[in-house]
Amino acid sequence: MGLTIHYELVEPSRVGGRARQRVEELREHAVTLPFKLVGHVLEADHVEIKNAGRDDPRRWLFTQSGRYVRRNGMSYQVTPFHLIAFSTCPGDGCEEANFGLAVYPATIRIDGRTIRTGLSSWSWSSFCKTQYAARPEVGGAANFLRCHLAIVRLLDFADTLGILGEVQDESDYWEQRDREALTHQVGSMALVG
Repeated sequence: MGLTIHYELVEPSRVGGRARQRVEELREHAVTLPFKLVGHVLEADHVEIKNAGRDDPRRWLFTQSGRYVRRNGMSYQVTPFHLIAFSTCPGDGCEEANFGLAVYPATIRIDGRTIRTGLSSWSWSSFCKTQYAARPEVGGAANFLRCHLAIVRLLDFADTLGILGEVQDESDYWEQRDREALTHQVGSMALVG
C-alpha cells in the first residue's frame, strides 16, 4: 500500500501512427513539467520485451507494459505485440513512472486453450508509488508534492489529448484536488512509513 497513483491510457484507433503521435505529444509535455528525468520515446516488439534481461534499463517499463486479464477466477499476463512508451523519473525516492500505448493480441494460448483478451485498442495500464519521495533524506514533503503533482499534471494533459482512461489515486488528490489534504496525508504517512 502507500501513496500510489494508478492510471490507464487508451487510444481507440488501432492505427500505430496515431498512437505514436499521442505518446510523442505526451512526452513533449512531460519535459515541460518538473520531472527529474524524462526518457526518449522508444518502441519495442514482443520478442524484444520477452528477451529483455534483468540488467536491461528498460526492464521495469517492459514489465509494466504487460496487461492482465481475468478469466474464470484466474489472472493471465498478456505481453504486447508492440509498444510505444517513455519512462520518467519524477524525483528522488519516487518509483519510475512509465507512460505509453501498446497493442495486445486478441487471444492468448494457456495450457492448450485459447483465451480472448478483450484488448482491442492501443492501451496502457501502469502505476507509480510516490510515497517514498517524502522521505526526509530525499527531500521530504516538498519533493513528494513535486513528484506526485507532476504525474497528475501529465495525466491531466493525457485527458486533453483524449487518451486518459481510469485514474485511481490512493491519496484521493486526483478526485479532490486538495493540496493541503495531500500535504497533511503525506506528513502522516511519513510518521508511520
